[in-house]
Amino acid sequence: MIDPMIGMPQGLEWLVILAIVVLVFGAAKLPDLARSSGQALRIFKTETKSLRDDDDAEKTPEQREIEARNEAHDPAAGGEVRNDTSGEVLRERRDDTTA
Repeated sequence: MIDPMIGMPQGLEWLVILAIVVLVFGAAKLPDLARSSGQALRIFKTETKSLRDDDDAEKTPEQREIEARNEAHDPAAGGEVRNDTSGEVLRERRDDTTA
């Protein structure tokens, strides 16, 4: 069985990585770097959550109309779309040619 920890750095390797980071960024810049990366992750988390929550809120009236038409579509009626508000049947014209 393959060990999943085979590619992970071990104790001494983490110290070498930390030393390189301190040399590259400097000890004074590390708290600012950690703070800014934390803020970026927090913003990313809130934005992804708001996208999931507000999926319906950002739809345009045209998108809502299309969804309502798709929900009203009766597949047993052979391609007819029923308009539930007036009771009339709207027929779709399908063009089988491709551009």
